[in-house]
Amino acid sequence: MSELRKDPVVDRWVIIANERSLKPYDFGVHGEIRKPGPCVFCEGMEMHTPKEVFSVRDKHTEINQPGWRVRVVPNKFPALRIEEPFAHCIDGICESLSGSGAHEVIIETPDHYLELGDLSVKHIAEVMYVYRERMCDLERDHRFRYCIIFKNQGALAGASIQHAHSQLIAIPVIPKRVKEELLGADKYYQEKGHCIFCDIVQYHQNNNQRMIIENEQFLAFVPYAPRFPYEIWILPKKHSSHFMKIEDQELNYLSEILKKLLVSMKKSLNDSPYNLILHAAPFERKEEKSYQDSYHWHMEMLPTITKVAGFEWGTGFYINPVIPENAAEILRKNIPIKI
Repeated sequence: MSELRKDPVVDRWVIIANERSLKPYDFGVHGEIRKPGPCVFCEGMEMHTPKEVFSVRDKHTEINQPGWRVRVVPNKFPALRIEEPFAHCIDGICESLSGSGAHEVIIETPDHYLELGDLSVKHIAEVMYVYRERMCDLERDHRFRYCIIFKNQGALAGASIQHAHSQLIAIPVIPKRVKEELLGADKYYQEKGHCIFCDIVQYHQNNNQRMIIENEQFLAFVPYAPRFPYEIWILPKKHSSHFMKIEDQELNYLSEILKKLLVSMKKSLNDSPYNLILHAAPFERKEEKSYQDSYHWHMEMLPTITKVAGFEWGTGFYINPVIPENAAEILRKNIPIKI
């Protein structure tokens, strides 16, 4: 049984989820791969996972059977449960919510030995399509206010299962870090009358020293003040607050950028572990503030090269030992011409 508890000092919610301690782990103590496939995420092992909630599969194949290319199942060791009723409790300074939410695993490929960057652009577009469709479906549940999709690649980036997958968590509140982005973007919009992310896009189109790659619909760059070495942001060129509104054609352009970035990262950073995070505006609710005009969805790619330690935890500051412009140059140099 999970619950959300609110820190009364800094307005931060924490998920207390004791079931997560039972989850399996595919890596040794130093992060090396412990065992080969097949695993529970492999094709032919469908009976070993919870029943799928969505999939991209070949025609004439049945649900929970082989023949899929991307498959979504509830997390077997969830942080939150969709069947949990919403409940809100206040006891003096203590505020909590029941563990009502969604926690899903998006299995990106049936092949145990392929990573996201090994997949074709078409296949990556199918993964992005699944991201969009799952967010659209969960938006209909009015218990949920925010949905985040993330990928942990490698043990040092937080992965416990080797097989390529992403995770989705839908929650009844807006996370503190996301709220900081929303409020900062909204403040800029109120002062300037336009989206700060759109201005960032325009800036990097005119100043390419931190630009890595762009195509007709998207661009990727190392931000001006990155927290981590080789941190990358991917933004759509046209204003869009919700990833749920991305069109099929745009999915192809996004996947082309992702594929090239993943190939470059692997070559530039010696196959470093990384996190991929999708930030989008909260679900629209009539009784809540809208960020459609001020916010701009984006992806963040965070290689795991340095560790977050005492100074970072204690201050919220980050120390980045790599000059952003140099990082962009290295990543740009290793972008493949053909994929």
